[in-house]
Amino acid sequence: MKALRLFALLALVTSVAHAQDRTWMFGPFEKPRAANPVISPSPVAQLKSPMTDSVVQWEAYATFNPAAIVRNGKVFMLYRAEDATGATMIGGHTSRLGLAESDDGLRFTRRAVPVLQPDRDAQARYEWTGGVEDPRLVEAEDGRYILTYTQWNGDVPRLAIATSTDLISWQKHGPAFARAGNGKFLRSETKSGAILARVIDDRLVATKVNGTYWMYYNVPDIQIATSDDLISWTPLEDANGRALKVLSPRAGYFDSWLVEVGPPAILTDRGIVLLYNAGNLGTHGDSSLPQRVYTGGQALFDAANPIRLLDRTNVPFIKPTEAYEKTGQYVEGTTFVEALVPFKGQWFLYYGMADSRVGVAVSRRAAKR
Repeated sequence: MKALRLFALLALVTSVAHAQDRTWMFGPFEKPRAANPVISPSPVAQLKSPMTDSVVQWEAYATFNPAAIVRNGKVFMLYRAEDATGATMIGGHTSRLGLAESDDGLRFTRRAVPVLQPDRDAQARYEWTGGVEDPRLVEAEDGRYILTYTQWNGDVPRLAIATSTDLISWQKHGPAFARAGNGKFLRSETKSGAILARVIDDRLVATKVNGTYWMYYNVPDIQIATSDDLISWTPLEDANGRALKVLSPRAGYFDSWLVEVGPPAILTDRGIVLLYNAGNLGTHGDSSLPQRVYTGGQALFDAANPIRLLDRTNVPFIKPTEAYEKTGQYVEGTTFVEALVPFKGQWFLYYGMADSRVGVAVSRRAAKR
């Protein structure tokens, strides 16, 4: 009851992200101003870097782009945290993943040290000095947690996989496409992996379609891959042997510059709903939006054929409206969506604000989902 009273109070001081224009969409979402941002940079937390043996304030510069999962009646969030070392530019700092938990989905308590970071391990060549970035989370049927994240060594970003049973201790499995095509994708730039999942109570559980797991990934076009074990993935290829594109930018729209995968894709009674991030071009995009601003869109794919696009939104369902979504590392503004979880009868959407903070938007959960 306490959490419900808090939400009722916050609902009085919210901004609406955007009204729905498709019946299959998630939302509409409201941003509770009294709760936002839910995670902000902090100079307090320190650790000794295993890579340099120096003490760093590991979340002092930025905290953003979160993953989330519901476990034991709480929301657990993995968030990207940047220290203040390196060059003062986007991608110039070292990223680690912090863990926070919440009883109501709005107020979070953080752990003092990161749960995933560059280390002197087999993945160091892929993760140092840029670190580990932009997580997404789903649960496997056997209770493991499957994490997709970006390894950034300052040369090539690579989509990678890690697994855990408690969200604290993680086993790194390395680049998701290391074995695919005899290694042909290992030097390709890949990131942002959204594994297809179904909703079971408040859990997002990875689900097979046609006998295989599916994952939407990448930017500036969204591509698709399959797996038998949720660890080793194989991109689907087009007739020319290139990774197959299933969603691309559109001239004249809010997603005219790029499209990038958002939270895990969710299997619903209408099809597969994929929330995605969208960049806007200044000259050939949506003239009502700033150039290079990041907003959010939604796409619907065929439940029996995850490659087949059925519909997509023509306007963003979430966009920067608040000062803290337009000030920080990315001054054009971002509402960079990465986590959508069912929790206590509502949907909680977590997103990055201007590459600097973590925000939340909330929607009542429809019974049909």
